[in-house]
Amino acid sequence: DTANKIGTYSLALVAKAHQIPFFVAAPLSTVDFKLESGEQIPIEERDPIELYQIGNTRLCPEGVEFYNPAFDVTPAALITAIITESGAIPPQELKQFSP
Repeated sequence: DTANKIGTYSLALVAKAHQIPFFVAAPLSTVDFKLESGEQIPIEERDPIELYQIGNTRLCPEGVEFYNPAFDVTPAALITAIITESGAIPPQELKQFSP
């Protein structure tokens, strides 16, 4: 699995629906080989005000709750390969590159 900016997971789903390969470009130094799955990736949350306020104008009623993650997790099953300095590596083969 991989974490990237919001929208990456959606793009991977669209690619799969249209049978288009989906690649991730990342150096091996950014891979956390200790994690078993994307569920363990900590996701940074951005300030909810970004969603409900423009300038001094609130766009929704008080009391509405928001979740504003900065990243989403794309499951390995949607990734064709991860392009690294060692070449294009299918997700299921990534563990063999663990230091």
